[in-house]
Parts: sequence; structure tokens; C-alpha cells
Amino acid sequence: MADKIQMKTPLVEMDGDEMTRVIWKMIKDILLTPYIDLKTEYYDLGIEKRDETNDQITIDSAAATKKYGVAVKCATITPNAARIEEYHLKEMWKSPNATIRAYLDGTVFRAPILAAGIPAYLTSWKKPIVIARHAYGDIYKNAELKVPAGSKAEIVLTDKDGNETRTLIHDFKGEGIVQGIHNLRSSIESFARACMNYALDAKQDLWFGTKDTISKSYDHYFKDVFQEIYDTEYKERFEAIGKEYFYTLIDDVVARVVRSEGGFVWACKNYDGDVMSDMLATAFGSLAMMTSVLVSPDGIYEYEAAHGTVQRHYYKHLKGEKTSTNSVATIFAWSGALRKRGELDDLPELSAFADKLEKACLDTIADGVMTGDLYALSTLENKTSVTTEEFLYAINDHLKALL
Repeated sequence: MADKIQMKTPLVEMDGDEMTRVIWKMIKDILLTPYIDLKTEYYDLGIEKRDETNDQITIDSAAATKKYGVAVKCATITPNAARIEEYHLKEMWKSPNATIRAYLDGTVFRAPILAAGIPAYLTSWKKPIVIARHAYGDIYKNAELKVPAGSKAEIVLTDKDGNETRTLIHDFKGEGIVQGIHNLRSSIESFARACMNYALDAKQDLWFGTKDTISKSYDHYFKDVFQEIYDTEYKERFEAIGKEYFYTLIDDVVARVVRSEGGFVWACKNYDGDVMSDMLATAFGSLAMMTSVLVSPDGIYEYEAAHGTVQRHYYKHLKGEKTSTNSVATIFAWSGALRKRGELDDLPELSAFADKLEKACLDTIADGVMTGDLYALSTLENKTSVTTEEFLYAINDHLKALL
């Protein structure tokens, strides 16, 4: 075999949990380290290590990403009450993704991976739809309390001179709950510019929707900031390439998206983007066929799959049973990170390897060799469902031929 591709700068590698952690190692062993002298700064973001370090390791991995410029992340557990019991955790740690997003103040772009013979559920969708998800604030940085009966909840704002402004949320006659969310103008501006730059680079229209008719201050603020930045900085550039920025209510956007043929960037507030990216991934075929990249305003990139840790398959794996888990989005996280590392370090051979790795994945599926989720969807006449490991070895056969 030819000499391995040499890297100049490490990638930040964030390991994860459950079945995706198992696949993570397989991908490195089968598809990466035989061809690349892989340099990474490794962080174990598995739930046990996050618990052991009081989640400091998540902050450390985000700081390393800022230092080195490119990271690749495995799927991780965001614990709920059941997970606290299962893993004997000290507390209900926050989503690592939310922590990293907030640290880097970036925008998450998610796009479907289109493969031969895997049709979209919506037959009108002919082109990919890219979800641009705001990565700061809203419920991911919330404060919330249980409210005992007879309590009064207010928002209290204290200005820099100590003056207070109050607004009543609710007088609770019975028990209830209350939640406070916030956002920052600087972050919304970064979000707007990231979306507009991405749409211009992709030569696509940009759609954005909030519920400003109901949320007349919070959501309307997003709408106003986007419009101001578009009008003052981007309008002429969009018009010069025959593209547009389009705002409407979030429910109208959803209706329009369903009727569309695709081929645009859809900007979403944080939670809307969380939900809608999963909807899009499923409607395009499979959650395991969705790329995700976090892009910060200062040009930092973090790549990951858009799906979770595949818990059900992991329990089968622990019992020694065969699994057929789709690794494509996780492979594309690695290829995206390697391609960007190659671009930034002027290593065209590394970027070319990433392109060939992605082509090998898609060629394998086009040949009719695929995991169970795709087998159930595929319209190909000659198709075979293979195990997790068999799928990776089949990709490696195609990769060898391309190299």
C-alpha cells in the first residue's frame, strides 16, 4: 500500500456513547487509519467520563476546537431521569451539543445525504433542503422552576443603574411550572450572517420563520434583526445572483416546505431546528443519512451525525447479537472534518481522500449493499441487508478501488 496521508494539524476528536461509540472505533480501524496517519486530540465525551469530570471535559473539548479549528464528534447521551438511574450519574448533565454550541456561538447546518434508490417520502422533494439551526439560547439556556399553588411569577429586569422593570407571567391559583428563556442580539446577528453567507455560497434562497404574531417581542426581535442585516448587508448580493431572502410565519414555512421541490436553506430558531431537522432527515429517508456541521462566526467547524446514540442496537450488541446499524452520517462527519482540515492546512490529498470516502459510501448503497434501515426503504431490485461491520468492509472495498 502507498504511504499513509500525513496530517499537519490535529483534529479534535470527541468520542461518544453506546452503539455510535462502537461504530466510531470500527470506522477508524477499517476506513481511516489504514490510509491516514490520523492525528487527533482526543476527548472522551462518553457519559461516564462527563460524570466523572463534572462535565468539564465537554468544556475542554470545546476550547480545543476553538484552538485547532476543526472537530469531529460522535453522538452522545443527553441524560434524562432514566439515564441517571441507568448510569448512576451525579446529576442530569446538560446536552454536550448545547454546551459546545453555546461555547462556539455557531450555527448548525444540517443537510440530507441523497443515495441512489432511497426516495424521499415526499415525492415533490427533488433537491436537498439545508436546515440552518441557531445554536444559542432559548430552552437550551433556560431557567425553570416548579411553582407551588398560591405563587406569583414575574419577569424582573434590573438595568445597570439598579432600576427594575416587572411584568407578570401568571398568578398561580394551583400548582404549575415556569420557564425563562433569553437570547443575545450579537448571537442572532451571527446566526443571520451565517445563514446568508451559506445561502450565497450555495446559490440558494434563504427561508426564515418565527411565530412573531404571538411572540410580539421575542420572536419579532429575530425577524427584525434578520431583516435589518439583509437590507443593509446582503440584499444586493442576493439579487445579483437571482436569489431571495424570504420571511413568513413558522407554520406557513412548514406548509411551503412540504409543497416545495427543495433546494433552499431553511433558517430555524434553536428548538425549531432541532425538531425540523429530524423531520427532514426522516422524510428524506433515514435519520442516519443527515450531515451536521456547526460553523462559528470566526470560522471554527465541528462535524457530527445528526442522529442519537442508537440505544436499541447497543443493547443488542451487548447481548452479542448482530446489528445492522447505519454508519453513513458518522462517516460523513469524519469526511467533512478531514476535508476541512485538508482545506485549512493546504493538504489537497486529505480533502481528496474525504471525497473518495463519501463516494465509496454512496457507491456501496447504489450497488445494493446496505444496512437494514435503508434496505426497508430502497427501491433497488437487487439489494442485500448486511450487518454493521459488513457494511463498513463493503465501503472499504469501494474505497480501495477509488484510491
